[in-house]
Amino acid sequence: MDRATKETEISQIRDHFSRMTSAVFLDYKGMTVEQATKLRSEFRKVGVDYRVVKNTLTKQALKDEPFLTGLASALVGMTGIAWSYEDPSTAAKVIKAFRKEADGDKLKVKAAVVDGSILDSSAVETHLATMPGKDELRATLLATLQAPLQQFVALLQAPTQNFVYLLDAKCRNGDGD
Repeated sequence: MDRATKETEISQIRDHFSRMTSAVFLDYKGMTVEQATKLRSEFRKVGVDYRVVKNTLTKQALKDEPFLTGLASALVGMTGIAWSYEDPSTAAKVIKAFRKEADGDKLKVKAAVVDGSILDSSAVETHLATMPGKDELRATLLATLQAPLQQFVALLQAPTQNFVYLLDAKCRNGDGD
């Protein structure tokens, strides 16, 4: 690989890290081509960029980042990086689902970076992969905001509803004249 190609690769990797909300580092050793293609397809469906990278180029791209020292153990051996741009948990959720479907021993999570913090593989699988997504959080917030209004409307309607029940009971008892 010549110097110009390396510089292009480094700038592309740096660009991915500058735009990401999270990055998950993977060891894909032992995966078949079919499995790798399926994984890439699943990532593409949810807007996650996935690339197999050279560790030395990644280290060069991240040389100014404070979290690089925490990634030393992740940047060894075969490395693929999945970058999420919208929802930090998207890539981790795809990986968790993929590991359930396929042979889970072949795809290993090395580490993740979320907002400049390093997560180890167990934290990625237990916390990041189970974290609710943006849409789920928005729905929960909306339901929380609507609940008091719904209760207020029910309180406003209660006297009218009780009056109608009274009139109905009076009509059934024959006092409806």
